[in-house]
Amino acid sequence: MTLYKLRRGLPELVEPAVVVALDGWVDAGSAATNAAATLATGGRIVASFDADEIFDYRARRPTLQIVHGRPRSLDWPELTMRATKIGERDLLVLTGAEPDYRWHELANDVVALAQHLGVAQWISLGAIPAAVPHTRPVPILGTESRSGLLKGSVLPGPEGVLKVPAAAISVFDISVTKAGIPAVGYFAQIPHYVSGPYPQASIELLRALEQHLGVELDVGRLPEEARLMRIRLDAAAAREEGTKSYVERLETLVDEARLPSGDDLISEIERFLREGGQQGSSGRPN
Repeated sequence: MTLYKLRRGLPELVEPAVVVALDGWVDAGSAATNAAATLATGGRIVASFDADEIFDYRARRPTLQIVHGRPRSLDWPELTMRATKIGERDLLVLTGAEPDYRWHELANDVVALAQHLGVAQWISLGAIPAAVPHTRPVPILGTESRSGLLKGSVLPGPEGVLKVPAAAISVFDISVTKAGIPAVGYFAQIPHYVSGPYPQASIELLRALEQHLGVELDVGRLPEEARLMRIRLDAAAAREEGTKSYVERLETLVDEARLPSGDDLISEIERFLREGGQQGSSGRPN
């Protein structure tokens, strides 16, 4: 028995690319999952995964809707794959909650599903906290299963060897690579002092995806959401001298091209995990 179920009447797909983003780790600022949700808007579900087998409902409790004192419905965590079309290109968007259980078995099923659907390439989207300011363009780090797969201005990095806590998305990435499917990853660096969704990073991930696929993507309401977020962050910096000075120091590092080292990234990742996968709640440096 597989952990996924194919829907009936699958659309005809021609060398589709899979775009995958899972919430939790690695999805700082919900940047990757919001980008994937925008991409999948209007898409048709082609496969769904058995939630009872892969999720811990005590860790990911379903949301109960109560209307006028009467329990009405439950919104359960899910992992689904949707088919959509951008221009002449077929895309499959795999997104949802990061599974809690059976990663090895799930990765094998993901590979089998990709092979069944004739997937030509695998594209992971993610986001990590970093010492970067909100006043500068969102940096994008890249990964690739072999040299030359990344497109546009995104380069693989950082240099050297990093050892960080893995995510399910990385397990999938390595598994499809071993199966012979080319794989790349685009990971936004999120200002670690930002709380909640960071829409500007979602936009930049979609722009990186545009360059990679050679298509134009609809970013929906993300620009307006990013504009409002920028106003709030600028106001917070203006109110507090300490925050303003901190952001200015980060600006100097970026302007001097003093990119964070592997050790710096690991430190931010470890702090992100200590805080339960949530960024600071105050909108200022912690």
